[in-house]
Amino acid sequence: MNKLTGILFLGLLTLSISCSNDRLFEEFQFLPNQNWSNTDSLNFNLGTLEPSGKTSLIGLRFNESYPFSNFYLRVISKDSSGTVLENQLLNIPLFNSKSGEPLGKGFGSTYTKYDTLPFQFSPSTREIVLLQYMRQENLKGIEAAGIKILKN
Repeated sequence: MNKLTGILFLGLLTLSISCSNDRLFEEFQFLPNQNWSNTDSLNFNLGTLEPSGKTSLIGLRFNESYPFSNFYLRVISKDSSGTVLENQLLNIPLFNSKSGEPLGKGFGSTYTKYDTLPFQFSPSTREIVLLQYMRQENLKGIEAAGIKILKN
């Protein structure tokens, strides 16, 4: 019984250390069959969170079957009435262009790459939309995409 209690305590300690209070919002959306269609959009509802002045990150979870070294992503922010506030095209490197090594952290064949947004969202941003812009009808190898907004 003491062995089990020790293992549970160690597990809870590890879990509590790995959790951080630095994020205000974090959500990933998984793509079916690890394919992102050029007609699919990923929508993130921020609710009443005001992201202005906060550090915002884009997260991409990808695997080694992704056929390119970079990823073009369109980031659109909207207010509560659906008016577009920001519309940016980002180029996010996923693999080292010389060595072919995946960038980001991961294990096995799956990696997660975070990239800081080069702009700040407006205080009235309530929704963020992500679109793949790789000119592929079905882009394989992208498992999920997400948004993380951190406290400053």
